[in-house]
Amino acid sequence: MAWLCARTVLQTCRRPISYSLVCYEKQFADPLDHATGLEKKEMLARLAGNDDPYNMSIKRRPHSTKENPNIVYSSFESRIMGCICDEDALHVNWMWLHQGPPRRCECGHWFKLVEKAPI
Repeated sequence: MAWLCARTVLQTCRRPISYSLVCYEKQFADPLDHATGLEKKEMLARLAGNDDPYNMSIKRRPHSTKENPNIVYSSFESRIMGCICDEDALHVNWMWLHQGPPRRCECGHWFKLVEKAPI
């Protein structure tokens, strides 16, 4: 009896398979359609041409004075920033910047925190 069941199963599995000749072009969904929240805001900012929406990139600082300080953007009242005082320095001089008057680094450069709206 067991051989009869096995034979029936094998016979039902031997169905002909038909293949369609229609060729479908596969396309992936746009990631912007699936993104939400901050991720979508970042993608829209990049599409608008803003590659650094959080102002996190390293910037070369020009010579600065107290009257003409280097501008650092933040959407908060204070921000921590790092200054590499010498080109061949092996450490970063970290300091807190607060809104208000400019602040001087140990190397002599001046920095001022300016408010910028978040993305």
